[in-house]
Amino acid sequence: MPRLPLAAPPARPAAATAGAASLAPDAWGPALARPAFRLSWLVLLVLLFGVVVPLTPGFFQFIEHRAGPVLADPLLPLLPRHDVATPVFVLMYGGVLVGVGWLTRQPRLFLRGLWGYGLLLLLRMATIWLVPLSPPLDMVPMPDPFTATLFHTGTAITKDLFFSGHTATVAILALATRGWWRRGLALTALAIGVLVLVQRVHYTYDVLAAPFFAWFAYWLAGLLTRRATAPLPLAPGAGPA
Repeated sequence: MPRLPLAAPPARPAAATAGAASLAPDAWGPALARPAFRLSWLVLLVLLFGVVVPLTPGFFQFIEHRAGPVLADPLLPLLPRHDVATPVFVLMYGGVLVGVGWLTRQPRLFLRGLWGYGLLLLLRMATIWLVPLSPPLDMVPMPDPFTATLFHTGTAITKDLFFSGHTATVAILALATRGWWRRGLALTALAIGVLVLVQRVHYTYDVLAAPFFAWFAYWLAGLLTRRATAPLPLAPGAGPA
């Protein structure tokens, strides 16, 4: 019998091809070859290490000596009160290591995520300055040895309340990553939000607001890095047949 010709596999839609390419690991070489990408990194590093880092210690010392009200929070009495500092730090810094580790394989997403984090720091400083608060009366102190050394000059900070930095940090990493990494980091941010309430270092309002500020910072970062993170044009003849 004559052999019938095999049917060619159906072509993948262009949108699906572009979507798969956007999730594939980017090459740092082609990204760094773009002037807009390099300039965006330079501006970001100047913002972080020339503005945010130098201002942070004095800012937190200022807000710590400022008076603020203690808020009524109907949810806190319904939750147990325990020292859960170790789980909070393990989840947060573990999430940071996982998220950043994944993002190092995706230069464009890494740039946008880091811009989002820098903007998140500025937004948090602005909201803390605009909304002076005192912590819940039954707070269990949770000094962070890393940030206390890097930012707070060794003094325990308790009035950096609105909004929760622990929750927002992992939330913005969830926004920056893709696939099941995003879902895992989102669940980690949720767990951290619950634990900081158990620790009584935040009000419920601080935790609920954190994901919204993370989303806003990530959205702003997308606008600021649009040109630097635009997909590279396909070489002639490299598109789908």
